[in-house]
Amino acid sequence: MADKLQATEEQLAYAKLLDIGMKLGLLMLVISFTIYVLGILTPHVPVSDLPKYWSMPVKDYLKATDIHTGWSWIHLLGKGDFLNFAGIAFLSGVTILCYMRIIPILFKKKDTVYAVLAIIEVLVLVLAASGVLKSGGH
Repeated sequence: MADKLQATEEQLAYAKLLDIGMKLGLLMLVISFTIYVLGILTPHVPVSDLPKYWSMPVKDYLKATDIHTGWSWIHLLGKGDFLNFAGIAFLSGVTILCYMRIIPILFKKKDTVYAVLAIIEVLVLVLAASGVLKSGGH
C-alpha cells in the first residue's frame, strides 16, 4: 500500500487563509449586492438608464457615465453599483495575502529559493494591481 501524501505546513497555511479569504470575499459580495438590489445606496448609473448604455463601446460608455479607469472606482464606493468592487478587489488580493502568510514558514524551513520566489510573486502581484504596469486595453 502506497504512503498517503501529506500536505506541507505552508500548503495548509495557504489553504486555510485562502478558505477564510474566499468566504469573507463572498460575504462582501452578497452584502454589497443586497445593498444594490434593495436600493440602500444610490447607484452612480441609474438602473433605468442602463439599456441606453448597453450597446456603447466601453470608451463611449465611460465618457457618458463619467467613469474613469484604473483605481478611480474607489471614489465611487459610496454608490450602490460600485460597492461590489470592494469585494472583487478583496478577492483579487487574497492570493497576495496567502503568499505573504507562507513566506515566514518557508524561511523557517530554510526553503530559501521558494521563499524568494514567493516574495517575487507578491511584488509582481502588488505591482500589477497598483496599475504601475500597463497592459491590455487599460
